[in-house]
Parts: sequence; structure tokens; C-alpha cells
Amino acid sequence: MTGAAAVPAVVLASAVLHAAWNGLTHGLRDKLAGFTLISLASAGCGAVLVCLAPVPDPRAWPYIACSAALQVAYQLLLLRSYQLGDFGQMYPTARGTSPVVVALVSATFLGHPLPVGQAVGIGVVSCGLAALAFADGIPGRAQLPALAAAVGTGMMIASYTLVDGSGVRVSGSVFGYIAWLFLCQGLVLPVIALARRGPDLLTALRPLCGRGLAGGLLSLLAYGLVVWAQSRGDLAAIAALRETSIVFGALIGAVVFRERLGHRRIAASAAVLAGIAVLQFTGGG
Repeated sequence: MTGAAAVPAVVLASAVLHAAWNGLTHGLRDKLAGFTLISLASAGCGAVLVCLAPVPDPRAWPYIACSAALQVAYQLLLLRSYQLGDFGQMYPTARGTSPVVVALVSATFLGHPLPVGQAVGIGVVSCGLAALAFADGIPGRAQLPALAAAVGTGMMIASYTLVDGSGVRVSGSVFGYIAWLFLCQGLVLPVIALARRGPDLLTALRPLCGRGLAGGLLSLLAYGLVVWAQSRGDLAAIAALRETSIVFGALIGAVVFRERLGHRRIAASAAVLAGIAVLQFTGGG
């Protein structure tokens, strides 16, 4: 596989893994305990990797610190959205917010103007994702807190995508950057959970260890793949292509959680795939 073909293939693999670990976590009754286990898996893998990977360039450390803080905020907002809303609506809303923000910031502030074809592709992908999020109609007032948490999650995704896309390019070591990022961000949420739950947290973790740690490993692999892709491809195109996880998430919602897929969701998924095709044929991938 050529380098040009490897980037979209890796990002698509990351999208499948991301939808899988989100579905696995959403299925846990105690979501705080589940997210804690994911963070512990991140910290544990990071601790091993920092012993094996080269130390990142000093210029990368501010990016690592900023990204770790953003990812903790992302986890807390995603956790809250899953506590308040349904997987079939929260997941696409959170993921669908990101590519538009990344594209606009990349073009406006980072000096990466979008070719017309690529802009059209990102627009089509984003419209398809929005249609997936609202396939069941406009949400009522009772759903607004959940949607606010989901949109906030998307903003955090866009933020750490931009930070990591810049940081990994100055790090001198993709694996060193990933290792220290996993270690730093993985230590924070367990401390927050312990402060909230106290000793009862350990009791809650025991029955969830297998699924929680499996979700953590899937999460680590998914994000490690996308950071590798960011070191080699265009940030806006990668962000849009990564959001195909919403299509896989819709399938997980239908098959695993018995949520209605329906004609609207199928049409929206087709729009996402059409946008991806535009991205690839115009050199955006």
C-alpha cells in the first residue's frame, strides 16, 4: 500500500475502532467507572510506551500538555452526554461538530486554504453527519442539556485534533508524542473519579474491568492511528474522514442497542460516503 493510500485506510480503521469503543462504553451501566478504566488503560499503555519510544522534541511539550487537558474535558463532556442522551443521537452530534470546526480553523488561522473540491467534500460529509444527528426530528427542550454536552464534546474533539496535528509535526517522534499524551491524559480522570466516589469507586470498577479495559485499548489504538495519519496528511481532510465513525456508530446503534436505523439514517450515511468519495478524488485524503 502506498503512502497516499495508507493514510485514508488508517483513518477508516481508526473510525471503526472509535465507534466500537464508544458503543462498548455506552453499554456500561456505570459510565464513570467505564471511563475511569479507559483512562487507566491509557495511562498504563503510555507508561510502557514512554520507556520504548524516543523522547519528543522540547517544542512538543506545550502541545502535549494542552492536548491532555482538552482530552480530559472531552472525556467528561462525552461521559455527561451519554448519561443524559441516547447513543444514536449523542455520538453523531459529538462527532459531527468536529470536521467543520477543524476545516474553518485550519483555513482561517493556520494558513491551510481549502481547495474548492475539498471544501465541497467536507461540506457534504458534515451535512450528512448533521442529518444523522437529527434524523428523528428536532430535539425538544428536555434534550438540550444532552445536546449541549454533545456539541461541547465535538468542540473538544476539534480542539485537540488541531493541537495534535501541529504538535506531532514538531515532536520528531510520532510514537513518543502518542506515548506521553496517553500517559498524561490517562492519569487525570481516575483522580477526578476517586475524588467523586471515594473508596466505592474500587467496588464499582471490579465487575467492569474486562469491558472497560477492552474499551480503553480500542480507544488507544484508534487515536494512535489517527495521530500517525495527522503526521502525514491534511488535517481538515483527516478530520472529515475520521467522522465516518458516525456511520459505523449508527450501525452499532441499530444492531446492538436496537435503535431504529430508518430511511433517513441510511440516506444520511450515503451522503457521508459520497462526501468521502469527493475528498478522495479531489486529493483531500
